[in-house]
Amino acid sequence: MSVRKLPDNKVTKDGRAYAFYINEYGLDGKRHQHQSKAYMTYEEAVQAEKDYINKYKDIEINPHITFYQAYQKVYDYKKDKIRPTTLKTYRDRIVFMKLFWDVELVDLDSDLYQRWRNQLNKTNLSDRYKTDIQKLIKTICNFAEKQWDFNLRKFYNKLEPFKTPGAVKKEMEVYKPEEFYKFISVVNDPQMRCLYKSLYYCGLRRGEARGLQWKNVDLENRRIYIKHQVQNDPVTNNDKKWEICACKTATSHRTIPIPEDLYNELISLKAQEKRYNRNFRDTWFVFGGKEPIGTHKMNNWKNSYCKKAGIKQIRLHDFRHSCVSALINGNNPVTTISAFVGHSTPTETLDTYSHMFEESLEGVTNYFDKIYEENNKKTSEDVDN
Repeated sequence: MSVRKLPDNKVTKDGRAYAFYINEYGLDGKRHQHQSKAYMTYEEAVQAEKDYINKYKDIEINPHITFYQAYQKVYDYKKDKIRPTTLKTYRDRIVFMKLFWDVELVDLDSDLYQRWRNQLNKTNLSDRYKTDIQKLIKTICNFAEKQWDFNLRKFYNKLEPFKTPGAVKKEMEVYKPEEFYKFISVVNDPQMRCLYKSLYYCGLRRGEARGLQWKNVDLENRRIYIKHQVQNDPVTNNDKKWEICACKTATSHRTIPIPEDLYNELISLKAQEKRYNRNFRDTWFVFGGKEPIGTHKMNNWKNSYCKKAGIKQIRLHDFRHSCVSALINGNNPVTTISAFVGHSTPTETLDTYSHMFEESLEGVTNYFDKIYEENNKKTSEDVDN
């Protein structure tokens, strides 16, 4: 780096005639010379040079890389390392960050972040979704620090979850047991009846149910092994363009015991498949056959059955919520529920279903009322004796 006086034709109108120069590697990997803005005196340029050195110290890539350029680098790097659906979330979320796009990473600061939060708070998005959007910023910051030695920790530490004061958490749509049994009573197709019971009794995600193959159903030991899931192409969402991929998280790989009602349905369904399909293989999908059932069929039939049963419409994913609700009301430990539905940690279960656990607190007072009555009864008996 060096400080030089500018040629006469480069001196600004207000007399700024000094600049410093530095050779840097650009995003294309080639060496480029960077010229600073002009300064009034030689001393000002020297001080600016020192500040520049401190600001961009140890950065191994073009220090002027913008937020959007960093995003593109992250996206290209992750292409063969994460699922297509996750890449789609990157594309969906970056559009909410236009305020950052042309900002150099080293210029990210708390004022800019607060302006962005204010913009996002003007939308109708939920606090949870806004916090999920923000995760992409963290991904980019972590990548820049790890790959290029940017020091963005001061900015990173400003990122915090969105939480609207006094906001009431949106209630989940779930089926109580009596509602589910009313729904299932009108499902006359054996495969669809087995599907909806699997969603409800086992808390399966839609992709997990679609990816379930007969080789993963151990009827002898009454166990279902969740090994993978099926997802559609994230761009077209075409049921004909699907792929088998890893589960959502490592803890989503799990073993689920089969309740009696579902067990009988699976026994009957497998016998039917073997009876009508001589080429039956254990690699066939439980719901679909040679190919997994389509999401549109799952949803359309569900809507039709809801209407026929005369009960409220819920989403396919709400059968999973209904399962958790039933487990909570059955006073099952949160650790057990978390493992059953494949959450990363019990904390995730508590965060997602906190309002349901609050409703179950009524059982705590009932418990203390019960032991109080038993103690009084015992005391009375001792007095009588």
